[in-house]
Amino acid sequence: MESPRRAMAAAVAVHALVALSVAGAVAAAAGRGGEQPLSRIGIHRATFAIQPGASVDASPLLLGLEGQDREWVTLTYNNPKPSKDDWIGVFSPANFSDSTCPSESQWVEPPLLCTAPIKPKLIAHSKRVTFMNPKAPVYPRLAQGKSWNEMTVTWTSGYGTDEATPFVKWGPQGQIQSLSPAGTLTFSRSTMCGPPARTVGWRDPGFIHTSFLKDLWPNFKIGHRLLDGSIIWGHEYSFQAPPYPGEDSLQRVVIFGDMGKAEADGSNEFNDFEPGSLNTTYQLIKDLKNIDMVIHIGDICYANGYLSQWDQFTAQVEPIASSVPYMVGSGNHERDWPGSGSFYGNLDSGGECGVPAQNMFYVPAENREQFWYSMDYGMFRFCIANTELDWRPGTEQYKFIEHCFSSVDRQKQPWLIFLAHRVLGYSSASFYADEGTTEEPMGRESLQPLWQKYRVDIAMYGHVHGYERTCPVYENVCVAKAASHYSGAFTATTHVVVGGGGASLADYAGVRARWSHVQDRDYGFAKLTAFNHTALLFEYVRSRDGSVHDSFTVSRDYRDILACGVDNCPSTTLAS
Repeated sequence: MESPRRAMAAAVAVHALVALSVAGAVAAAAGRGGEQPLSRIGIHRATFAIQPGASVDASPLLLGLEGQDREWVTLTYNNPKPSKDDWIGVFSPANFSDSTCPSESQWVEPPLLCTAPIKPKLIAHSKRVTFMNPKAPVYPRLAQGKSWNEMTVTWTSGYGTDEATPFVKWGPQGQIQSLSPAGTLTFSRSTMCGPPARTVGWRDPGFIHTSFLKDLWPNFKIGHRLLDGSIIWGHEYSFQAPPYPGEDSLQRVVIFGDMGKAEADGSNEFNDFEPGSLNTTYQLIKDLKNIDMVIHIGDICYANGYLSQWDQFTAQVEPIASSVPYMVGSGNHERDWPGSGSFYGNLDSGGECGVPAQNMFYVPAENREQFWYSMDYGMFRFCIANTELDWRPGTEQYKFIEHCFSSVDRQKQPWLIFLAHRVLGYSSASFYADEGTTEEPMGRESLQPLWQKYRVDIAMYGHVHGYERTCPVYENVCVAKAASHYSGAFTATTHVVVGGGGASLADYAGVRARWSHVQDRDYGFAKLTAFNHTALLFEYVRSRDGSVHDSFTVSRDYRDILACGVDNCPSTTLAS
């Protein structure tokens, strides 16, 4: 068992339990359509039934003696009367109380931690496992700032501003380094919209700090100066400064959605939905020297109201996010909640209604609650929409999207990319087909005139857990034949679904549309490589082995971008 540090609740307890009256119920649950076996075990209803000879021990009990953020814990256990229904659980915080369990509510979906039907017996428990300094700064997350030459560093700690001053030390190695102060945010249970985030899933997030760095040098170290003048340091990290807008250099950006987190030791977890996330994470770490930026377009960690899982996710991606900018978008599992202003009134956020995502990760949005933003990275312009808020014509977000497209200088930034979580373009997912459609309602009907008018090269989405690429398509028609290479004038936008970051895979409809060129029901991610102003490479990489399953190239110079095509020519005059 690997134990990542939790900023405000470092103690965990290991319990050995026997579930009474199971009679195969757990095994049966495991075989039903993805239902979580642990959802049938009511932890709050456990009774003490300590058995002589039964034991569970964890070692070491004190972690981080050498400043580690995470450490493996070894368990030894024994039960003189073993049963197939025995299981060992790790609980954090160690003093879980059923007083936070709500009554039955229409706003809570399974798995139901507090109303599960099986009452277990506690037969043994370990001593508490904790960290040497549970407040120490952990899990730095880089992000692009609001200008091209600004990098932000966000991290988590247990230190409020009344205890310590957060800062980043950075600069060239071996020379005088700069100290940059950091702002501090947190959020409370009262900002959650409903259960379980507001009840049994609540956990104090600690404090979230963000520092803004300019005149960039590659090495940095996070720290907190205590009131007595001593400093608590995090680890040292390094990053590469972003390219100037229009800079002609090699630029590589990875894009995916719907990754989530999983247990590195292979153990089960309460809300186990993202079996492929570790493969994606490990593949990105393996290829990190060939990646300049990561963009995770929604459904980030699937905490679904159990807030400790945000710590688990930031620990999982820390090797990536501490080295390259890790940009995020908003998805249904971050934002959606009835009556909260989300475009969709479902329960997918587990009561979070966007608050943890907006605080845990920095994005260069004018309003972080809205979570839509534009980003210039070298020869790329990225326009990141928020599908959980209204995007239709006449809305504030529609105006943002059009301004993002229209304001880019395509001579300097020829590669225009649209990103969103839900599929606003084209998808063959069976759950869309069941509704008689191939998109979110009113999706491309609202936006395809903009994609075509402003010659958007590629539109990419998550939400559908798998991969699909279309031909260059407009109004359901392939304006150009799907190919592995495109050259010359722009014809139409290529739409790509890259929602196979890690969550359980989706199915495709039985009938395949003409615009659907490649489908892959597997885990993977997309990688864009801009070689220069005229050459772009798109690759779809499978997470399980790093193989390139699909790819295409684009060769296009500036006059090709200006050339007239279907529904994208400006008005002309015959006047001389």
